[in-house]
Amino acid sequence: MLCQHCKKNEATTVVKTMINGKYTEYRLCSDCAHELGYDSMFPDFAADFGGLLSSFFSNALPAVSGATHCKSCGSTLNDIKRTGKVGCADCYDTFFSELLPTIRSVHGNTEHKGKCPDAVEYAVSEEQTEEKSDKIAQLKAQLKKAIESENFERAAQLRDEIKGLEG
Repeated sequence: MLCQHCKKNEATTVVKTMINGKYTEYRLCSDCAHELGYDSMFPDFAADFGGLLSSFFSNALPAVSGATHCKSCGSTLNDIKRTGKVGCADCYDTFFSELLPTIRSVHGNTEHKGKCPDAVEYAVSEEQTEEKSDKIAQLKAQLKKAIESENFERAAQLRDEIKGLEG
């Protein structure tokens, strides 16, 4: 198959991408892959692998990070700082003392204080509820009479008034 970029050379590299749920696949020759930056997916792998091997062949042990890891997802505090995303729910427990100041500065509080309407404005007493249901019952009786007498304009007005009280 020919390179989809230059359409001249044989494709040797396949680049697969998933962007916003759309999957695309490109086949590139080695020259075009190099030109577009797809020639080495692991540029520092050789240096890291060499360091790992040298630690095994020497008597020294590899350096162990003192970073705390989440027991569920393995994230470290540096991972959270770097990505800005917490790995899982257990990270909040694991890194509580480190995350708390940031959460306070961003959200202003550490407890949810949802919005609620003014109690005076929305408070409805039992007496008001009974009055409303009595009014609805009266309007329904009037609606029935208006329909029986074929006064459909009045019936429509009563229907709308009932809906307004029930709604």
